[in-house]
Amino acid sequence: MVDLELEACTPEPLNAAGFNNAAVLPYGLEIVHVKSAMEEFLRFLGFLNLQLRTLDIARLERFMMPASFSSLVGEFLDTAIPKYCPSLVKNRYHNGHPDLVPIDKFINNSILHGDEGIEIKASRYKSGWQGHNAEAVWLMVFTFDANGANEESAPRSFRFSGVYAAELALDDWSFSGRSGTSRRTITASVKQSGATKMKSNWIYRAS
Repeated sequence: MVDLELEACTPEPLNAAGFNNAAVLPYGLEIVHVKSAMEEFLRFLGFLNLQLRTLDIARLERFMMPASFSSLVGEFLDTAIPKYCPSLVKNRYHNGHPDLVPIDKFINNSILHGDEGIEIKASRYKSGWQGHNAEAVWLMVFTFDANGANEESAPRSFRFSGVYAAELALDDWSFSGRSGTSRRTITASVKQSGATKMKSNWIYRAS
């Protein structure tokens, strides 16, 4: 009998023909840098999940809360991209914005709120991407498909479904506050205008 959980431990390889060489990227970032960072994440996730399987522990995406897993994907890529792109560095300020900044643009490559750089997000969703603040900044979103925690569905391998990027303006965001009694996290969402910019400048599509 085929062990579907074991098969799902190995992520789906990238579609080599799925990259858009006409995409516009800032700060010396190139398609090959993005591709290399994505491949590194796939190796990382596959290695971890296969090791977890030997201990009869669920795959990472099966036991992490969906938002936490998405954060893991994004934070891994924050760290991986500068390994391949020498003109970008991870923002050294704790929770600083944006995630990646041009090297030596800011003192010690550290800035609480900079006006240059790239914010990185990872999401299971094809649109409706969110952040904590509306920002005029380059935004790059990595979309993916994966099983979720407590999800009643057949095992399936993690796969990157798309990568989209554009320089957004403040009016490409809508801001969602909260009432005085609400515990909901304050968020800003990319509006249709921003999503259109990003999808017209797509970097990767799985199919």
